[in-house]
Amino acid sequence: MEQQQLVVLLKNIIKEDKRILTDKVDLYSYSYDASFGVHLPDVVVQPKSTKEVSKLMKLANQYEIPVYPRGQGTSLSGGPLPVKGGMVLDLSKWDDKLIVNHEDMVAVVSPGVLTADINSAAMNKGLIYPPDPSSSNVSTIGGNLAENSGGPRGLKYGVTKDYVVGLEVVTPEGEIIRTGGRTVKNVTGYDLTKLIVGSEGTLGVITEAILRLYPKPQATKTMMAVFDDIVDSGRAITNILSSGILPSKLEIMDNLTINAVEDYEPLGLPRDAEALLLIELDGHPAAIEDEIFRVKEVCNEITKEVEVANTPEEAAELWRARKLVSPAIVKVKPTKISEDATIPRSKIPHMFQRLKEIREKYKLNLVVFGHAGDGNLHPNIIADKRDEEEMQRVERAVEEIFQAAIELGGTLSGEHGIGTLKAPFMEMELGEVGLDMMKRIKEAWDPKNILNPGKIFPEPGQRLVLTNG
Repeated sequence: MEQQQLVVLLKNIIKEDKRILTDKVDLYSYSYDASFGVHLPDVVVQPKSTKEVSKLMKLANQYEIPVYPRGQGTSLSGGPLPVKGGMVLDLSKWDDKLIVNHEDMVAVVSPGVLTADINSAAMNKGLIYPPDPSSSNVSTIGGNLAENSGGPRGLKYGVTKDYVVGLEVVTPEGEIIRTGGRTVKNVTGYDLTKLIVGSEGTLGVITEAILRLYPKPQATKTMMAVFDDIVDSGRAITNILSSGILPSKLEIMDNLTINAVEDYEPLGLPRDAEALLLIELDGHPAAIEDEIFRVKEVCNEITKEVEVANTPEEAAELWRARKLVSPAIVKVKPTKISEDATIPRSKIPHMFQRLKEIREKYKLNLVVFGHAGDGNLHPNIIADKRDEEEMQRVERAVEEIFQAAIELGGTLSGEHGIGTLKAPFMEMELGEVGLDMMKRIKEAWDPKNILNPGKIFPEPGQRLVLTNG
């Protein structure tokens, strides 16, 4: 269908012209995310009600127009990219509902509400919304739900799907359904809520979510453990967790990451350390003091030093260092390839060793940081996409990172999703039959394949390509 014809039909649904974007400059703004590739949509629509989304999906289904739900575009896997053209649904402007119910300990939210705002509203009532992706100050809850986002607190509290008790969803055919509800327990039929969360916008458009909240912890303490060998830091993680201590956060930074942060903004981190762990404990103050003693005890055999932040300001400074990693490492080179291969905790030392070998084999600037406590590492390769030969080495290295994770019993993605970038490797993890079962679910929900086509499932002959869009 021609763009002009489509716009005429869209104006029957969206009455405000400013919420239908067709200018080239606007379309280019929605042609990319935080990953790789540029794909121009035919039109961008900004719905603000479930009824509008329903009508849009019915129109798209009738004329077989590809539809791409999108939040703020912080996806690192190509989740919202309009790879087949068509219509982008920009849900980031739909942020009118954020209701915290203290008695039921739930929040009811629109898809465009920022994740950090949900936690802030909960904190005002003595509660927390635990999922905390690094982009929480700019990412929308709708995008977090689509990708099943995680974050540093995932170790103790879990990821986004663990906090979703109910959804309102518009199907690819434009029907409106509700899954789950406001209760903590619900075993009525198939768990459609968990199926939709993490489906990357391929099964339905989330228009409202009911999120579970937790009581706010009484106290928190932060520690830093410093290591001469990154493999030793992996052993320390295993020792801490096997001792019965469950930190709320357990993050790692390797030597290259430490020095990149210090070059970016000097914070007094130990430049000569091969790795450091940032550990946050939360709960009752007396219990925290006991856990600090036990963490020191299990780490002292293999660590260089263990330091405890004595004030909230000192703790904030340590976590500031972790937050500065992404802006710091791109100062070295402009292109950041951010991966999130995840392995069993017991295999963390083995994965560190494999990553060291991959770095040396391909002679790349490969830094390692991330949520080491749950095995969700972030091997990041810093390169320059204008250097085609270097990017070809990056492609081979990324493939080996995925292979290493699978061989060690892990997974392609812990929180970034599959999108376009990891689709070529899906069969490596799931096998032919496992992948086919997922395809059958997609075909049953979306027989015309209009909702976020080109994601998760590999096209014939598709491979990882980072050298051009």
